[in-house]
Amino acid sequence: MAIARPPGMEFDHNWPESAECLTLDFGPFETVHRWRRMPECDEFVGARRSKHTVVAYKDAIYVFGGDNGKHMLNDLLRFDVKDKSWGRAFTTGCPPAPRYHHSSVVHENSMFVFGGYTGDIHSNSNLTNKNDLFEYKFTTGLWSEWRFFDGNVRRMPVPRSAHGAAVYDGKLWIFAGYNGNARLNDMWTFSLLGDSKSWEEVPQRGDCPPTCCNFPVAVARDSMFVFSGQSGAKITNSLFQFHFKEKYWTRISTDHILRGAPPPPTRRYGHTMVAFDRHLYVFGGAADSTLPNDLHCFDLDSQLWSIIQPSPDSEVPSGRLFHAAAVIGDAMYIFGGTVDNNVRSGEMFRFQFSCYPKCTLHEDFGKLLESRQFCDVEFLVGEEEHKIPAHIGFVAARSHWLRNKVRQARDRHREMLEQTAVSDYHPMSGKRNTLLLQVKLKDAVPEAFELVLTYIYTDRIDPTKKSRDPLSNKIVLLMMDVYRLAVQFHMRRLEQLCVQYLESAVNHRNVLVALQNASDLKLDFIKEFCLKFIVKESNYNQIVMSKEFETIAQPLMVEIIRRRQVPAVRPLTEPQCDLAGTTLEQDMEAFLKGTGTEFCDITLMLDDQPIPAHKAILAARCSYFEAMFRSFMPENNTVTIAIGEMIPSMQSFHTLLRYIYYGDVTMPPEDSLYLFSAPYFYGFTNNRLQAFCKQNLEMNVTFENVIQILEAADRIQAFDMKKHALNLVVHHFPKVARLPRIRSLSRELLIDILEALADDMSESKLCQDMSSASLCGDSV
Repeated sequence: MAIARPPGMEFDHNWPESAECLTLDFGPFETVHRWRRMPECDEFVGARRSKHTVVAYKDAIYVFGGDNGKHMLNDLLRFDVKDKSWGRAFTTGCPPAPRYHHSSVVHENSMFVFGGYTGDIHSNSNLTNKNDLFEYKFTTGLWSEWRFFDGNVRRMPVPRSAHGAAVYDGKLWIFAGYNGNARLNDMWTFSLLGDSKSWEEVPQRGDCPPTCCNFPVAVARDSMFVFSGQSGAKITNSLFQFHFKEKYWTRISTDHILRGAPPPPTRRYGHTMVAFDRHLYVFGGAADSTLPNDLHCFDLDSQLWSIIQPSPDSEVPSGRLFHAAAVIGDAMYIFGGTVDNNVRSGEMFRFQFSCYPKCTLHEDFGKLLESRQFCDVEFLVGEEEHKIPAHIGFVAARSHWLRNKVRQARDRHREMLEQTAVSDYHPMSGKRNTLLLQVKLKDAVPEAFELVLTYIYTDRIDPTKKSRDPLSNKIVLLMMDVYRLAVQFHMRRLEQLCVQYLESAVNHRNVLVALQNASDLKLDFIKEFCLKFIVKESNYNQIVMSKEFETIAQPLMVEIIRRRQVPAVRPLTEPQCDLAGTTLEQDMEAFLKGTGTEFCDITLMLDDQPIPAHKAILAARCSYFEAMFRSFMPENNTVTIAIGEMIPSMQSFHTLLRYIYYGDVTMPPEDSLYLFSAPYFYGFTNNRLQAFCKQNLEMNVTFENVIQILEAADRIQAFDMKKHALNLVVHHFPKVARLPRIRSLSRELLIDILEALADDMSESKLCQDMSSASLCGDSV
């Protein structure tokens, strides 16, 4: 196997303990984000169904209960994920009565089934909710019912169905559901360790979900997560987190953060949610009378929702509700459900997860801003010229307006140096005695400019860091100043994010203050929105009768009254909130490929070829460069590039720069071989680049690119990869021999190929001789 650390390398750049050094394995592998249809469950094994449960145990999926449209079920089916085969699980003892909308969880070697709806749905008789608990032992196939007593008083959760269940710390946790008359939001727990036979009601604190049913739960990071579900008029698409140890609920809300994030999935019920790695995955359900089949993903680290794009060769399941899902290894399995026209399904689908380490681009740049290391420009903000240091490489990349300001400051600085006869001084040389360029922004508010800087480095602003209440007058006024700067700096995306934020933040409490400030700052779009809000039928009387109305400027008071009497015929064109403009990644890509050339302040030498770059960006992403620039500056601002004892190709190093500047991980397989150990050597925050290199090498080496891989493997002495490449050459030799690239191979590599061919022919000859000897022996 090819080890990530280069041969002979002794320098350790504080590689994080959590960042595992990966090794290469050679296929076959499943394509990430690929949906595959598994064999369907035959009717003679088990009926098509919905409202059932599935659990994962070892290498099998177990399906229990549900209904087939006519009857409730209580059979237990087993799907072997290795053999891809269905069968009935072996059972003995007394199973639960037929039911649906129950819950099933796994603890150690047992499955526990709680509650659900039982009876005869065909005759509509004996229909009732249950609160019984059954255990199925996988090792023996034995069903048994648990009995609960707390002294002489029986205390347990009321019978329910369509609830949520989870296992944590050896306990079964039951939450919410439907009791036949009303939706619930109580929580109960029960020890599965055998040390107690009584239920305990859990006191819940915090922002508890509304009463709800038909929702999924997932357990991750010592917490239970609940998303959407049926909750009557209060139905939401909120994600709630229950912290098991503190018994405390939190509603995960990121509406107050400006970052252009995709919205969460629409509210729904009958969907599934599973946890894998650092993500929650939501699939299916009924969303406003539709059955979507998008797979939504929530990143627990970045707190971002996204929609997973399936691989091109996927067999994507149709939309459905009341299906069930479970995770085995690095894949999710979805079975059954109700599809179009109330038809029950017997389909099984497999989805291949990806488990790449998270992208730390924004986080790395944000840490550089906080540290204020290697700053080379100083903004003098406001009338009092408040000093705010920053980095030319970032402000010039994100704003044309600021880029011109930096140019002007640099030109003034050069003129000053010429006048004072200091001809050997360069304002961006990086030497310790270098003075910072100074850019004056007299009309800006320092606090607002600092928020804009945060956006420049991280593509996001969290106003609540300045105040706990994101709707307070102070925050609304501050964000209006941010909006004004976004317009001034021609940062279209930030401008639209500010508009979205302000429109959602304006309420009865702050609208008059916002109106006055928008009028003073000549922010016409915001002023128009405030006027529309005030003159609405549902808002007008309350706002006009308030004490705050008496304090606004008279012209605004007159404008409000007139607007109420005669609505504006031609309102201002509202800004389109399609988030036009550029992201951090797009700006840094353009900066690397052209717009940043004039601001380069370091030269990277690769095989005597100079590559201009930017110190601040390199230091933000690589602890190797950060330590170098912090301790000493290389002579003539020049750094010789290597990865351990290996010199990368020019193409692969440009791939590395793309990753450093804007997080790009697309590359040909031969670049992956050169860069496989780069994350360790240069000290990236994690091994994300290495993980993509690993997958690229394991899955994308073909006879068409094997010659490039062979050359790269030989150059960096990756012997296992070279052996793999030689095997591919031998296996596909008639095709490889006709590739133009083979004519440029070195004499040594051509000899290696000939030796590999000879070894293969010798093995084939040996097999033939053994077969002939065996046949002769049989004939005798």
